[in-house]
Amino acid sequence: MSPRYPNGTKQAGTVIATVADIMAVILGLWILMYLLDANRANDLVQFIHDAARWLAGWSHDLFTFDAEWARVVAGYGLAAVVYLVAGHAIANRLHRD
Repeated sequence: MSPRYPNGTKQAGTVIATVADIMAVILGLWILMYLLDANRANDLVQFIHDAARWLAGWSHDLFTFDAEWARVVAGYGLAAVVYLVAGHAIANRLHRD
């Protein structure tokens, strides 16, 4: 009984969904830290900020709201949503096969 696709396809879908979730959590965590005015001198806060900035490099400063908090929420939030939607769409496609 040989499957049409190797078992690795479903495992790859799970990995892709997990990576997308982790990326979205990092971005969401930075938004939360920014809104709560976390201490930027803290190593954890700096690490999360650097990772989020790298992940949202394409959407950072995409919007030109007057309030800086709105730019942060929109820019980083857009990246988080795109990663979630794209990652889970790819994972679902792999799981269906």
